[in-house]
Amino acid sequence: MAVDIVVYHNPECGTSRNTLGLIRNAGIEPHVVEYLKTPPTRALLVELIDRAGMRPRDLLREKGTPYAELGLGDTSLSDDALVDAMMAHPVLINRPLVVSPLGVKLCRPSEAVLDLLPDDQLGAFAKEDGQKVVDASGQRIA
Repeated sequence: MAVDIVVYHNPECGTSRNTLGLIRNAGIEPHVVEYLKTPPTRALLVELIDRAGMRPRDLLREKGTPYAELGLGDTSLSDDALVDAMMAHPVLINRPLVVSPLGVKLCRPSEAVLDLLPDDQLGAFAKEDGQKVVDASGQRIA
């Protein structure tokens, strides 16, 4: 059975690369959206945030972004203002955001994606830093 999974991915991000690796380790080739090159529409971004059970502030990335310069730490800013900032500066969208038949989730840490995969892991998986996440029998390491 084909499984439709979408990953909003930044190839420069280790967490995003590890998440993509875990999806592929389940034998699934996802649709990869490099969201810095092809950002989601405003309507889609709002839908993804809602489906993930998040608020826009929960999806904001601070590190390596204009977060501070734009004053996004101001808690009085509305959800609409935060979404507007993410639309104007897609680098503010935290990653990787994964969409699967089992839900939508910001996969930080990368092994959070295992909750969204309907298929078992096909074998062992270790993150780029060497941390073992899945054992040789395809089971999550606690």
